[in-house]
Order: sequence, then structure tokens, then C-alpha cells
Amino acid sequence: MNANEALITKFYTAFANADAKTMSECYHPKIHFVDPAFGLLKEEQVSRMWEMLILKSKGNIKIEFSNVKADEFFGSANWVATYNFSKTNRKVINKIAAEFAFQDGLIIKHTDSFDVWKWSKQAFGPAGYLLGWTGFFQNKVQEQALSSLKKFEESK
Repeated sequence: MNANEALITKFYTAFANADAKTMSECYHPKIHFVDPAFGLLKEEQVSRMWEMLILKSKGNIKIEFSNVKADEFFGSANWVATYNFSKTNRKVINKIAAEFAFQDGLIIKHTDSFDVWKWSKQAFGPAGYLLGWTGFFQNKVQEQALSSLKKFEESK
């Protein structure tokens, strides 16, 4: 295992242990994070997002990761988050592909990709099945996620 593979492993091990502080230590100060739920987040927003998600889960999130690969500049991993979606209390098993870029021994770019329609069917049930594939629905999910993050940041 090279240093960047060890860094990815450290990140997801910390996530599995609900350790947002250690997760944050894996990131470069100029981190850029992108995923379908939040869109683009930068710098401190990224660490606060993970902290918020861990706190909202109240210990009821299971993180599994595999296929960690990295070279000097880029890396990837697959991970699965199993949890109850806070707004509906419906069980979600979200399969995610992560890609990373590294700088100064830290993660400077982190991109998570997943099937939003599959996620929305689990999180929202029939409404997600009918509308989860639409840009309108996906934009609403992103607006709500960003609003939750903003409220969390303001409460700190």
C-alpha cells in the first residue's frame, strides 16, 4: 500500500468510526469536493459537511469501502453508506464511486458519484421513483442539502 492508498484508507476508516476530525486531517486546506447531493463544496465546507452527516446519523450509519487504488497524483475507491435518510427515515444503501487528486500528501480534490435515481427511490419511496430522475427533483435535493449545511454551519 502506497502513501496515498493509506491516506484513502485512513479517511474511510475514520468515517466508519464517525471521526470527522481525522477525516478532515486527510484533506488539503484548498479541498474541492463534488457529489450529486451537495454539488461543489470548498475548503472548510467539506469538513463541516462530513461532521454534519455523522452527527445527523446519530451513530446509525455503516460505512464500508473497497478497491482503494492510488498513484502519486490520483486515486479511487468504492464505498457503501447504509443509513436511514433523516427526512423520511427510509433505509438507504448508497453505492458510491470516489475519485481523488492529491497534493502535498493530502486529498485536494474528492469527487463522489452515485446513481441519484436509485438513491431517491430508497430515500423518498414512490415520489423518488417517479421524480428522482428529473433535474427538478435533483436540484431540490441539492437545495435542501445545502440549506441543511448552512444551518449547521450557523449553529457552530
